[in-house]
Amino acid sequence: MKLSDFDFHLPEELIATRPARPRSSARLLHAEGGQLADRHVFDLPGILRAGDLLVLNDTRVIPARLTGTRRRGEAEARIEVTLAAPKGEGLWTALVKPLRKWREGERVVFSPRLSAGLEGREGEMAVIRLEAEGDLDAALAEAGAMPLPPYIASRRPADEADRQDYQTIWAARAGAVAAPTASLHFDAPLMAALEAAGVERTHVTLHVGAGTFLPVKVDDVSEHRMHAEWGEVGAEAAAAIARAKAEGRRVIPVGTTALRLIEAAEGKVWDGETDIFIRPGYRFRVADGLMTNFHLPKSTLMMLVSALMGRERVMELYAHAIEEGYRFFSYGDSSLLIPD
Repeated sequence: MKLSDFDFHLPEELIATRPARPRSSARLLHAEGGQLADRHVFDLPGILRAGDLLVLNDTRVIPARLTGTRRRGEAEARIEVTLAAPKGEGLWTALVKPLRKWREGERVVFSPRLSAGLEGREGEMAVIRLEAEGDLDAALAEAGAMPLPPYIASRRPADEADRQDYQTIWAARAGAVAAPTASLHFDAPLMAALEAAGVERTHVTLHVGAGTFLPVKVDDVSEHRMHAEWGEVGAEAAAAIARAKAEGRRVIPVGTTALRLIEAAEGKVWDGETDIFIRPGYRFRVADGLMTNFHLPKSTLMMLVSALMGRERVMELYAHAIEEGYRFFSYGDSSLLIPD
């Protein structure tokens, strides 16, 4: 299939720069059994079945966007860094702008407590070594900003509200540099209502990397290579998935990150890096549906939802969402997709 098969026109005013408040008041496009309904996220307890298993990503977003100064004699340069993935012993892969102005061995100072040196490169990514006075997490919290996606960051800078807005209410394991955004719609009242309705849940971890923002650059999508991200399906989650499948109950990941992970693990206990690329033609082994936000044109996530629902069906859903004024992308509205 061609990259152009996953393109569509999105009016700029539909790109959300702030989330709905309260979280569960976001709109929800429900597509199931050939039917289509305009609902809200707070309607989920009446839409899902008792016994459905929601799979939630418990990764925690770190304040991974840093702005610092590189000095070379009398000359100074502003350097922007987005941490991508830890490599151990203080090393990180990172997106750096402009990388050409940072030489190996030079230091960039982000705050009185935090700086970094350039160690090398891995393709389009830099390898840097972070050094902090005292606790690194505390130094990052002071100097860093939440790593909002480019389509939000180009419209406004990250602020204090994003430290809460761009984090799920169950975030536990630090390591992501992008949020599992479908999960941002859940709040405490919704979780209580889902439990009362008999909807089960379990947690897995996939640390979403900065590579999620990289565009597809090949016309033949089969030639695209996904970035790798670390994830873990623990024994408790694997057992919950196995029970649901054995009993004929639906397994519905919340977000493409949770879906990609449980498909890579085939629902079993697993940890490691995955670069699974789900596109039309893929046969799903675990997921029976998906809750997800509305994605960028020509993105791998458009290909993923097309694999689940069929490309033509997805294009119909997106045309409906645009016509009805749904809000798109990370802080936008959501959808519940259950294939026929």
